[in-house]
Amino acid sequence: MRDFRDAKAMAKAMRETLAARNIEISHSEALEIVARQFGVETWNILSAKIEAKPPEGGIAFEQAVPIVRIFDVAKAHEFYLGFLGFSVDWEHRYGENFPLYTQVSRGGLRLHLSEHAGDATPGGNMVVYMAGIRAFQKELIGKDYRYMKPGLEDEGSRLEVTVTDPFQNRIRFMELKG
Repeated sequence: MRDFRDAKAMAKAMRETLAARNIEISHSEALEIVARQFGVETWNILSAKIEAKPPEGGIAFEQAVPIVRIFDVAKAHEFYLGFLGFSVDWEHRYGENFPLYTQVSRGGLRLHLSEHAGDATPGGNMVVYMAGIRAFQKELIGKDYRYMKPGLEDEGSRLEVTVTDPFQNRIRFMELKG
């Protein structure tokens, strides 16, 4: 699987694929698109990350991207895009009438949603640390989503908003108290 260090090759492959379909984009446009697919605002930011020296010892961890099992694309879009406010970064299917594998993101958080059996188990639970949880909870309540009206819970050292998607996957958004 490719990672951000393959961005230039990915941009080249995208341009070649689009050109075969008579869609022309510049190399710099392709690089900007690839940067956004990795959750980075601009190519310059991603390029700096690519050029950065590896840490001493050569071991570094990147952001984890959870895979979330879904069974219905329309319901997943209603929840993740409509209710939670994520955007689709990219979608992949091996062919017509094949399961969807897609990346959605919002504010630096990336999730992979998958219809593929075996990619993840429904009913998962994840913790997402964040800032601005009060505004986020107000935003969610303001959407008047018919299936959920999440509260803001004070857990002593943190504030929490918990949501459960239509496939019983739970996300616990947490903001640590300063």
